[in-house]
Amino acid sequence: MTVRNEFALERYRYVLQQIHAVNENAHRFLAIYQTLATALVSAALALFVGYRKWDLAPATARGGVIGLLTLATVVAAFTGTLIVVGALAWLDYRNEECDITDEVVGPGFRKRPRPGNFLRW
Repeated sequence: MTVRNEFALERYRYVLQQIHAVNENAHRFLAIYQTLATALVSAALALFVGYRKWDLAPATARGGVIGLLTLATVVAAFTGTLIVVGALAWLDYRNEECDITDEVVGPGFRKRPRPGNFLRW
């Protein structure tokens, strides 16, 4: 095996590892978001329902609910940004994978990702 082919093989392994890591991170981010969103919305609902029993002023309860829902929105925006950046990284790695296989194995060995398949990603 030539040095060029060995390097291409190692690079291909690295790209596949990165694609796998990007996929795992997307699932991890979604799981963390689901947990945080559930906790924040539950806390807002508990505050909304129980503020009288806890002898809180309505303005304080309203501020707390708005604060918790704002925090849930910020968490959603941050998670969405992480997912979009991960998808762009995935596309870049996938295209690099196709470049490597086109050069080493032959053109068309791996099909490039198509925007039409976005819903499957």
